[in-house]
Amino acid sequence: MAARFARSIGALSSSATHRSAAGIEAVSYGVFKPRLASSSSSPESEFPKTENKKMTDRLSGVIDVVNDRKLPPELRGQRDAVRSETDIINVVEQRIWHSMEEGQFENLPGKGKPLDLNTNPHADPAEDTLYRILSRNKCAPEWVELNKEIRDRVVEWRSALKRAWTHQGSVDDSKWIEASESLKLQIRDINNKVFRYNLIVPFGRQMLGLKWEKEMDRLKEENTGS
Repeated sequence: MAARFARSIGALSSSATHRSAAGIEAVSYGVFKPRLASSSSSPESEFPKTENKKMTDRLSGVIDVVNDRKLPPELRGQRDAVRSETDIINVVEQRIWHSMEEGQFENLPGKGKPLDLNTNPHADPAEDTLYRILSRNKCAPEWVELNKEIRDRVVEWRSALKRAWTHQGSVDDSKWIEASESLKLQIRDINNKVFRYNLIVPFGRQMLGLKWEKEMDRLKEENTGS
């Protein structure tokens, strides 16, 4: 009997040991509560964050160096002091004036000779060839012709607006109302041409369309001034 009781005690002790090794904690009334993992992060989890920060710092440093080299030598290392493009333009102008004072623009090749306007060194070679072909055949690019058409239409439209304005405020406003509706439709057609023109014109030559409100304000100012 004593030997059997001792074996029972040993079995219970072994079972408790296995539970403890498995991460299970014995609680009163036979209820078992699993042990929670520690909330503190391991050093291994901090390693990727540190590496990512180092990589970000390296990339930022490379970008700063590249942007700094884009600046004139006079402004390198002072990127925080460069507030706008005007600061860079001022440096360029100072260089030009300094070169002029030193006479570096004197006795340049081709001085006193007419300029060769047959080619444009700043234009795309394909476009330059196309423009020369058009010029030889006394033709203009589409955007040039469209520009002229738009300007002619705007002059005609504003003249029609002035004529229609004479009926505004009269006893019978029907003529003004009818003319204004027609002029608004013409604005839409002109602006469609402006939109097409802006799509095909070289960069920097875009134009603005017409707005009814602005044209009316412009007409009122002209009438007030006269």
